[in-house]
Amino acid sequence: MPQPAAKPDLTIRADGSHEIEVKRSRFICHLARVGDEAAAQEFIAGIRKRYWDARHNCTAFVIGAEQRRERSSDDGEPAGTAGVPMLEVLRRRGVTDTVAVVTRYFGGVLLGAGGLVRAYGGVVSAALDEVGLVERRPVALLAVAADHTRAGRLENELRAAGYAVRELHYEAAGVRIEVGVPEPDLAGFHTWLAEASGGTATAVPTGHFHIEVPWSDSPEVIR
Repeated sequence: MPQPAAKPDLTIRADGSHEIEVKRSRFICHLARVGDEAAAQEFIAGIRKRYWDARHNCTAFVIGAEQRRERSSDDGEPAGTAGVPMLEVLRRRGVTDTVAVVTRYFGGVLLGAGGLVRAYGGVVSAALDEVGLVERRPVALLAVAADHTRAGRLENELRAAGYAVRELHYEAAGVRIEVGVPEPDLAGFHTWLAEASGGTATAVPTGHFHIEVPWSDSPEVIR
């Protein structure tokens, strides 16, 4: 049976905020990209300090591969009407390494449980649309070894083929070209390299990094 496609590794493009008003109550969603729970809690503490006069600062965050760590807080709102719908939006949109804090300034009109759920979830969703999402894609870093006579031509061919040439190191024995190759394309790259160099160039893995592409139907790499 075919294996299910892996879920994309999504997070927010940048930190940001978005505000809506519902029956005179202000809901301000603050979003930040974070790497661990300590960073998420630090961001939450900073927002609560900045908006100390607000009625509520409700929170939700998702951190880690495959949305491994999740937390939410209603911060005094009726149970399940604030943090949970905020967290559900993050889950539904598939984002991770993201913390959301929604600051509410009460406008004097009670919204009821359903109104609160819609307001808190809605402002997080709108904020995500405002800042945008990116997909993080793993890239293998390879050291391609070529002799001095072929290195310049090989570099041009690598670039023309769409591979990310990062650095060139000129050494006594030859030239070492650092190349980034998306991990799913590794097998094809080795075949391409053998053909392009007539079997004279070799590639050795040296590490990996990630590229980020806007989460859209026709993404472009963010440089």
